[in-house]
Amino acid sequence: MNIFDHSIKADIYNRLVGWGVAESTATVLDGIIILAYLVLLVLIINILLRWGVVRGIQWIVRRTRVSWDDILFDSKVVQRLTGIVTPVVIKMMLPLAISALEISQEWIVDVLYKGIDILIVLAGLRFVNRLLKTLYELMLRRPAWHDKPIKGLLETMQVVLAIVGIILIVAILIDKSPAGLLTGLGASAAVISFIFKDSLMGLLAGVQLSANNMLKVGDWIEMPSRGIDGSVIEVTLTTIKIRRWDNTCQTIPPYLLISEPFTNWQAMRDSGGRRVKRSLNVDMTSIGFMTDELLAKLRENSNVAPLLEGVATTLPEGGALTNLDLYMRVVNRYIDIHPRVNHTMLAMVRQLQPTEWGLPIELYFFTQAIDWVPHEHLQTEVMSHVVALAPLFGIRLYQAPSSVDFKS
Repeated sequence: MNIFDHSIKADIYNRLVGWGVAESTATVLDGIIILAYLVLLVLIINILLRWGVVRGIQWIVRRTRVSWDDILFDSKVVQRLTGIVTPVVIKMMLPLAISALEISQEWIVDVLYKGIDILIVLAGLRFVNRLLKTLYELMLRRPAWHDKPIKGLLETMQVVLAIVGIILIVAILIDKSPAGLLTGLGASAAVISFIFKDSLMGLLAGVQLSANNMLKVGDWIEMPSRGIDGSVIEVTLTTIKIRRWDNTCQTIPPYLLISEPFTNWQAMRDSGGRRVKRSLNVDMTSIGFMTDELLAKLRENSNVAPLLEGVATTLPEGGALTNLDLYMRVVNRYIDIHPRVNHTMLAMVRQLQPTEWGLPIELYFFTQAIDWVPHEHLQTEVMSHVVALAPLFGIRLYQAPSSVDFKS
């Protein structure tokens, strides 16, 4: 290489002197001309890569039957890939430039080589970063990934990429191997972890949330200790954005969902049924045995008669039936035949422990509607019907006395 360099320099130098240029001027000009040739060669290579290679790959990609390669090998990805070649070519041409300019200072040569090495590292980081973003866009196009927190994974990979890049650049500047630099950083790991505590905790929490599928975009979560009750609209490395039901947005760090308990209602949505668990307090003084007159009266009532058709009006083991027993059976029958109740899930009417407020009768069933508004409408419809049935069975529902009661 040196013989080739000197032969080129000698040829240019002789031509300049032959044209009448002074020897001192010819020495400078031949270096500048060689440098210009090298710059022109690098520019030609760069143009060929950007126009020839990029367009060639695009031409091939467009003619494939699959569509994912159109995104993976888009122009930005290929351009970043070819961008690595340019600084590599410059590094290969650097000895020629140093020889042409007759640079003898070692520190200048060292700075040039380190600068080119850093450019190569930065070009590689830009390519990998662009490739990660392209993979992210590719996954967003797949329906299976729409509700996954892949943005947090992308940011995690970008942070790791940035750390690797910083380590490589520092290793180049101080002439140390990356492995030796990592060993030296071990002593200051405590200080670094303290400075970047929130970022590291967010990174670990984001990985855990994603790996265990604990949370994804679109989930309805509730955390009473933090006043959180709404739908997740964005999951990133450092924040989780939640739209509350009053249409305000709340942002929390991911590690809160790891360190504190929260309720994810998405499983309820996926199950196809939403629970109703309501109770009424029965005045125990209104409970009594059924009579033939009361039963005949109920069978004549148009609201109760259809429900009595599928209800037993006697006890299987004998004995007297109470009005509360029959009332609970009718209410259970009403729930069993309701068209908007999920009949594949548990449904029952049961008694709870008596209190000073009366005997609680609890309705436990699941609605087919999982959205809030239709669920509340059905819950209201059922409870209103159950309350209206109670007086027909001679049952009084207890409530605290009001001002109207005191006046009467």
